Formats: sequence, C-alpha cells, structure tokens
Amino acid sequence: MAARIIETPFKGLYVIEPDVFGDSRGYFCETLNLGWQGVEFPTFVQDNESLSSYGVVRGLHFQKGSAAQSKLVGVAMGRVLDVAVDLRPDEPTFGQHYEIELSDQNHRRLLIPRGFAHGFAVLSEKALFQYKCDNFYAPQEEDGIAWNDPELSIDWRLPAADVILSERDKSRQSFREWKEKSL
Repeated sequence: MAARIIETPFKGLYVIEPDVFGDSRGYFCETLNLGWQGVEFPTFVQDNESLSSYGVVRGLHFQKGSAAQSKLVGVAMGRVLDVAVDLRPDEPTFGQHYEIELSDQNHRRLLIPRGFAHGFAVLSEKALFQYKCDNFYAPQEEDGIAWNDPELSIDWRLPAADVILSERDKSRQSFREWKEKSL
C-alpha cells in the first residue's frame, strides 16, 4: 500500500494522504507505514485519543525542552481544522501557522515535528481525534499559547460564540508573551 507524502512550506511538517480501498462493506487504509517513502518517521511511544463536540478548540499546546513531541495526527470520526504553529526561532516560518482539514472522509494525517504548538477545532457534531507522540507526556513541561492570539491570526472557522475551551486554554499566554519569556 502507498500514501502520498506532501511537503509543506514548513521544514519537517508533512501531509500524508493514504490510499483508501472501499467497497460495499466500508473501507480500509493504512494510517501509518514506516516503509512509506519520502518521510522519516520518529519512533512513537504514546498514542492518544480525544472525543470532542462541535465548537471545541483544543490548543495551542506543546511540550517544552527535552519533553518536546513530534506528533502524527488524524481523525477517526468527524471533521476538524488542525493547526500547527512553528515555534522554531531559526526557521524562516517561525511564528507562522499551517492549517489543514482532517476528517474521516479524507483520511489525511499530519506529521508535526518537534518545535510546533498544535491545536484543533471541531467542525462536525463530534470528532474522534487520534495522535501518536514520540515522547511521553510530561505535565511539568506542558505549555501553550492563546488559541485566538491576534499576532497568529488563525481563522478557526467557528463563530466566536460557538467556541468551547478548557479553563486552562482560556488563560493561555499570548505569542508575544511566550517569545519574551522563551527566546
């Protein structure tokens, strides 16, 4: 089986479009194959899954320092707008974001290297979001940036009145505050 590995303008950030084989019974596709050509996958050590309803925005999250994580993300049910923000100061894409719709219909995956903040917004009634990580979660190294930071200017494709956030995500720092503290 094969997949299309699509380079983005961001170093190390790839869109993966697997071949999908469907018939009257449903479909089959590979969501990861370490033999796919065109990308080197990290060694994943943890799989996570979250179920969210329409309007939920999770992010923008990341792990700091030696706890940083690469992620392979996708959607098993529903539809989300997935966003990765480049936090690598030495890259020309620093402070820019990449967005892509991931769904159970397009079967796309996004490979996000270390050094990115990540978040998603649920655009369907419900979404089952899955991600593989190459480093274990370390709560003491968790950090985040405000989902609606004006400098990042992300269009989450949701009316502001519909956005549902965790208490923690309601009080995240701005991108500017993160830069002043971290760089």
